[in-house]
Amino acid sequence: MIRIQALFDFYLKSSIHVALSVYALVRMTQFMFGIPYDEPIALFAFFGTIVGYNFVKYDALARAKKRMMRNELKMIAVLSFFSFLAVGFYFFKLQLITQLVAVGVLILTLLYTLPFFPNRKNARNWAGVKIYMVSLCWVGVTVLLPLVDAHYNLNLDFFIKCIQRFILVFVLILIFEIIDLANDDPHLKTVPQQIGVKWTKNLGYLLLMFFCAFEFLNSNIQYSLVSLLLIFGIAIVVALFLVFANEKRSKYYTSFWVESVPILWWLLLVLV
Repeated sequence: MIRIQALFDFYLKSSIHVALSVYALVRMTQFMFGIPYDEPIALFAFFGTIVGYNFVKYDALARAKKRMMRNELKMIAVLSFFSFLAVGFYFFKLQLITQLVAVGVLILTLLYTLPFFPNRKNARNWAGVKIYMVSLCWVGVTVLLPLVDAHYNLNLDFFIKCIQRFILVFVLILIFEIIDLANDDPHLKTVPQQIGVKWTKNLGYLLLMFFCAFEFLNSNIQYSLVSLLLIFGIAIVVALFLVFANEKRSKYYTSFWVESVPILWWLLLVLV
């Protein structure tokens, strides 16, 4: 039982679970826009998420404690190394324009992690910026990259999906910020720190209503009729996570259950 628990924790800590969420959203984008399954872009997003998230989470720790790295951290480093090789392999299978966009997302990720400017911390520690940068990165990887690689015309539907995806990720991060409220540095100025938990939840409910409303602007009526119930269903699921979010929740509340929302949405879409 303890071994299973350790494996499950490694699955979460090594960012495999969040990478599956990104993979699911890439597959959903391909489905929504009628794009055939493109393995290079989907697996590039999957392995790139493992590398990016582990770099963000463990870079400083690894550099500060090189001689004190636990076995778990060493295993995560090995996984990240092989994931990095996979990212390189699939990167060269992408279209040139997709590679350029991917580099742009990479620069945004590095800006989020590394202190590029003198006497300034990385963007992750800039007051109030984190939630917007993470949401933009997810939109870039899960919406922009698949469509650019497929040479899809970036029309109104594209911008609607970008807004919807941004809203979804933004609200999911709000749940993380509520859970982490007691431990976050006050200087981060997260949304709950600035407006309180009650108004953060109200903001989340409002954004979820916009998330659903934008679906009615989709020009693909056939797709909209099939997916509309799922859109509302997922919005309700996220709203319930928001309702029951508080500082006393287990770490698995967000690291597993909340991050499972995109996977659940994709699986329901496939089944339907």
